[in-house]
Amino acid sequence: MPIKKSAEKALRQTKKRTAKNQSVKIGVKKTVKELERKIAAKDKKAVMELMPKVAQVLDKAAKVKVLNKNTAARQKSRLQKAVNKIL
Repeated sequence: MPIKKSAEKALRQTKKRTAKNQSVKIGVKKTVKELERKIAAKDKKAVMELMPKVAQVLDKAAKVKVLNKNTAARQKSRLQKAVNKIL
């Protein structure tokens, strides 16, 4: 446990930020997994509706620095490539 007040505050801030970052990461993983399931099922209509949402979630995660911008771009690119294969 921290002894100084500044260390206690830093611990509180870290816990809050970690919780926020985890919720964003979980949201990203859920939407990406959902899209991957739709791609595997070759559900064209659902894929077309879901791809913009996935791109938006990845961009927002990159914007708040939960994901690196290049990581988000790479994931979007690979998912779009998979979407284009089934269309």
